[in-house]
Parts: sequence; structure tokens; C-alpha cells
Amino acid sequence: MTTDLNTLAIAIYVKIDDALKASPDLVPWRPKGGIAPTLSDAELITPAVMSALLGFTSERRWLRHAYAELTGMFPYLPGQSGYGKRLRKASGLVLHMIRMLAADTSLWSDDVWVIDSTPVECGRSRETARRSDLAGWATYGYCASHSRYFWGLRLHLLCTLGGLPVAFALTGAKADERKTLLGMLDAAPELVAAHPGQTIIGDKNYYGRAFERAVADRDLTLLRPARKNEPERAGAQLFKPLRQVIESINQTFKGQLDLERHGGRTPAGVVIRVLTRILALTAAIWHNDKTGQPIKRSLIAYDH
Repeated sequence: MTTDLNTLAIAIYVKIDDALKASPDLVPWRPKGGIAPTLSDAELITPAVMSALLGFTSERRWLRHAYAELTGMFPYLPGQSGYGKRLRKASGLVLHMIRMLAADTSLWSDDVWVIDSTPVECGRSRETARRSDLAGWATYGYCASHSRYFWGLRLHLLCTLGGLPVAFALTGAKADERKTLLGMLDAAPELVAAHPGQTIIGDKNYYGRAFERAVADRDLTLLRPARKNEPERAGAQLFKPLRQVIESINQTFKGQLDLERHGGRTPAGVVIRVLTRILALTAAIWHNDKTGQPIKRSLIAYDH
């Protein structure tokens, strides 16, 4: 098996198609009396992953490219409106495939996770913040890593040290990171059950006796740097290099997968665009793992 975009696309298509055959309940809902679509759900999601890896941030431009270059692989691509509507309805299937591919890698068994959140900017003008369909969910927040304010959401990522997304959540910019982490763990009890005694490394925002007790009650161990006026904590020598790991993972999403140029204007639109980027990274790591590549998180073979 080689590492190039076409090979990855074929592998993803086969995985999705096999998953739909094994679990027909994963098929997005459609009216019973409607016309059967000529484009299968596997053929819908595969090009969405390809567009994220190739750096397309506009559905219109991506479909123009696909009509010109990919008709041999995807001869029945719909127009932009139909493509977007079907993709938004397939968010549950995309979520399932992220977990399925992640669990099929050697990185899934890592005994250390890192947790952090990163901004997902959704607009810059005051008029956008007032009139957007995202208003109310998207809020103003502050990014300490880059010393900037933004209007939008936050993507909370729980990853292995190799950059494999294990769990994630998309919240308002001011959401409490501790409550979000506990919510992510409670939403996936099978994940916690499969990794007893797991170590989670976070930054100084993951603090508090009640919070640390809640994490310990889930049979997990939390490591974080000491806050001001706190004594030195266990694992202090690990925090600086591991902090660079999570920053590097965030940069993969932003620099290579254009996370903040998602182009979503509605909650459903933002969600599916973020999910396809997470699936794109997970699929690349899965494929690199299966082909024995030394750097699992490398996207170089798939971005052209």
C-alpha cells in the first residue's frame, strides 16, 4: 500500500462502505418515498476528506476542481447546494468513522493523553457577531497562546501524544474547559472503560480539587503545571515538551487543515466542516500507521 491521496481516498471509501453494509442504521435519514441518490454516502464523505487535505476552504471551488479532475472517481457529484445539504446530514456517520479509524490504529492504546482547546474563529465584524446564525453559541473569547481576542467557538481536543484525536467537543469561546472535559468523558463511557488508569496532561486551566477528584473518580490521572502560589507538582519536567506537542497538533489543524477558514455560517455548517477536518487528520494517521510510516501525523503525502 502506498501513501498518496488517491490510495488514501480508496481506503477511506472502502472503510465507509463496509461500515454502512455492516451497520445500515448509520445511513443518514432520507424520506422513504424519495428518489435513491446516485451518489453513495461513502462517495460523499470521501471527497469531503480530500478537500480538507488539499486545502480547499470553499465548497464551490472544491466542486469545480472535482468536476474537472475527479470525475473518474466520483462521476455523480451533485451541485453545491445538494452537496452541502447531504454532507450536513451525514455528521453522525462522520463521527462514527472518526472513532472507527482511530480505534484501528496502534496509537489508540497509548497510555497518555493531552487535552487543550483552540479557537475556531467564526467572524470579525460587529455586524457578523450580531446577525449571524451562530450568535448565541459563538461568543467573544481570548486566546492566551496568541494574545488575541476572537469571536467564535473553541475546539476542545483530547489526543494521544502522536496527535490522534480520541475525543473532542465544539463549544462557545467562554466555555469552562474543566466542565467540557468531564462532559467529553461522560459522553463516551466506553472510551474511559477501555483505558483504565489513563494519564491526562493539561495546562494550568485544568485545576481545582473538585475537578481533580472528579477525574480520579473516573479512574484517570491528571497531570498539570503548578499554578501561581502552588507547590511544584508531579511530572513538572514533562510539561514543557508535552506542551509543544499539543500546540503542534493544533497547528496541524490550523496551518494544514485550515480549521479557522472553515467557512461555516450556521451551526450545522460549522460542525460538519470541523468534523471533516478531524476525520481527515484521523484518516491520515490511520493510513500512515497501516503503511508503517515513521511519522504518523504527517500530511505531506496527501496535500497535493
